[in-house]
Amino acid sequence: MERESMEYDVVIVGAGPSGLAAACKLRQLNEDISVCVVEKGSEVGAHILSGAVFEPTALNELFPDWKERGAPLNTEVKGDDIYVMRSADKAMRVPSFFVPNTMHNEGNYIISLGNLCRWLAEQAEALGVEIFPGFAAAEVLYNEDGSVKGIATGDMGVAADGSHKDSYMPGMELHAKYTLFAEGCRGHLGKQLIERFKLADGKDPQHYGIGIKEIWKVADDKYKPGLVVHTAGWPLDESNSHGGGFLYHLEDNQVVVGLITDLAYSNPHVSPFDEFQRYKHHPVIKQYLEGGQRVAYGARAITKGGLQSQPKMTFPGGLLIGDNAGTLNFAKIKGNHTAMKSGMIAAEVIVEALKAGRTNDELTEYTDRYRDSWAWKELYKQRNFGPAQHKWGNILGSAYAFIDINIFQGKLPWTLSDSKADHAQLKPAADCKKIDYPKPDGVLSFDKLSSVFISNTNHEEDQPCHLTLKDDEIPLNHNLPIYDEPAQRYCPAGVYEVVEEAGKQRFQINAQNCVHCKTCDIKDPTQNIVWVAPEGGGGPNYPNM
Repeated sequence: MERESMEYDVVIVGAGPSGLAAACKLRQLNEDISVCVVEKGSEVGAHILSGAVFEPTALNELFPDWKERGAPLNTEVKGDDIYVMRSADKAMRVPSFFVPNTMHNEGNYIISLGNLCRWLAEQAEALGVEIFPGFAAAEVLYNEDGSVKGIATGDMGVAADGSHKDSYMPGMELHAKYTLFAEGCRGHLGKQLIERFKLADGKDPQHYGIGIKEIWKVADDKYKPGLVVHTAGWPLDESNSHGGGFLYHLEDNQVVVGLITDLAYSNPHVSPFDEFQRYKHHPVIKQYLEGGQRVAYGARAITKGGLQSQPKMTFPGGLLIGDNAGTLNFAKIKGNHTAMKSGMIAAEVIVEALKAGRTNDELTEYTDRYRDSWAWKELYKQRNFGPAQHKWGNILGSAYAFIDINIFQGKLPWTLSDSKADHAQLKPAADCKKIDYPKPDGVLSFDKLSSVFISNTNHEEDQPCHLTLKDDEIPLNHNLPIYDEPAQRYCPAGVYEVVEEAGKQRFQINAQNCVHCKTCDIKDPTQNIVWVAPEGGGGPNYPNM
């Protein structure tokens, strides 16, 4: 059965903030341009997870009348607290004067990014954009000259052994004059494009964190709408790991709480999931959650290397945009506004190129247009924040950021480098202190399986495993003896296990549990795990993350 094909002017992979902003802008500028968006989630927003304190800069440009249009920005930030967690029960509040300017949130909103993306999708469809949720972009297609031709969606109805089930349907080829890859952090097609076109040459390796988040419904006396809390220090500092926590009071008595663990950690015994579970027991966090009910759970990697790690975004036939290209401003802990702006600039450049009769060439002018934007200038100002955190830790790194950003406005005449990839940071397990994580109490802290359950994660069971190994022997023969197989701990969904049967060990992959966070693809010490797209519609189904 041959694939069918459809022709568009522009195909966009991913219905996140950058992809949808690009789609809307394209049709705003020229309603005759045909635009298609493919989204691997079962619906728009199903795979979207972000803190999120949202800066509306890009949205103001895209839809100046967003309030009248009913955009779901309902909770303006009313308070901004930052704490240094000194131990499991002690914390010091940081005076506002000493906080880097990038961490101030006046004029921002606490939102569900999933709901904002659903709203953006409605605006895009009203403008004439075609959106296809439940279809995973599985393959990049190329023209004979090597330029990107478009993408192919994954085949449906393929059994685990590769045979075709009765329900088999071949994927669809979507051909375009230009293709935008807006897959989010560590996009599996973006990763291939970076390698094929050598887009990361001359750059620092990309750096990542894993963000784990829950939504709680809390009592009236615990609820402070508009309050933003950020923390650094405990519990991650006990293992000399970096990162930080957050707690935001959303609308309707909802509180979102989460922990970002920098994936440059060196102790293979670290479990980001368990660090997050004990984080919630700190008095600063517990005071808001006690008596409440956990209603949602999820996890997602974030791209945090900054400009030094940002790949070239252009290649023949397309662009990388949003977090696929690393546009997050880590000093702000925000990237949705910069992601949207990168997509809007892409739309402007493409409209001009199509008007000139161009097709499938390299949009080199995008680079200059992006560099002239407020998004690039914002990232340049904070370029040293991430490397400083890695070099000197959260506290001294933040002190450096205060001097660099608050006093010198990011204009110090140097750029710090961070040249060691996150996966290469792990030390042998024998050289590191084991961590005895407390058992979850079922009140504030929980186990992985019950957490995955409320993420509404599901995959068609009889399909090829989307968590592929380059070498089946490495987990037990290399990772286990040297690193105590860290996949058992860095995965926040219990996907990877070392199982003992009849005196023999076996590496088990529970792909059904995968929440598509991409941490395994990032942190495996030999880069042996390669995440590929499962059948469309699989994965988490987040209601309002």
